Amino acid sequence: MKSIHNSQKILIFTDGSVDPKSKVGYGAYIITDNTDINSQNVKTKRFEDTSSTKLELQILLYVLSIIKTTKNITIYTDSQNIVGLQNRRQRFEQNEYYTKAKKLIANHSLYKEFFEFCDVKEFEVIKVIGHQKESLKSDIDKVFSLVDNASRDKLREKDNN
Repeated sequence: MKSIHNSQKILIFTDGSVDPKSKVGYGAYIITDNTDINSQNVKTKRFEDTSSTKLELQILLYVLSIIKTTKNITIYTDSQNIVGLQNRRQRFEQNEYYTKAKKLIANHSLYKEFFEFCDVKEFEVIKVIGHQKESLKSDIDKVFSLVDNASRDKLREKDNN
């Protein structure tokens, strides 16, 4: 069991694993108010017609849609795309989600949904370094490993059925 100490925050951990051939993936998440955390806290959700970048967004958007809390939310992810997304918002919106080559940005609808959550929920996104040696992991990294392992295990389980 792991315990993370903070003051009145909701902590969200998300990760995902995708089979690129079938485009099926599983997102895993933990939503906690800082009680003892173990693998029993991990929930998973299946997504189809997805990619690794898309799945990371899909699972986060799903979690943001099910939590009632609107303030003091901290999100932990290993997705560099999500971590840098708020910094790219202005450019995306100014260009109406088109690239310089006049192509619609992949996952634009998911980005729009993310920004809608940014407007109504107060949260910060923190980058976690995934797949570290156990000896180098902080308590946060250890909790993140639970969602990382759960999404990969669920994907393997799918492959064996």
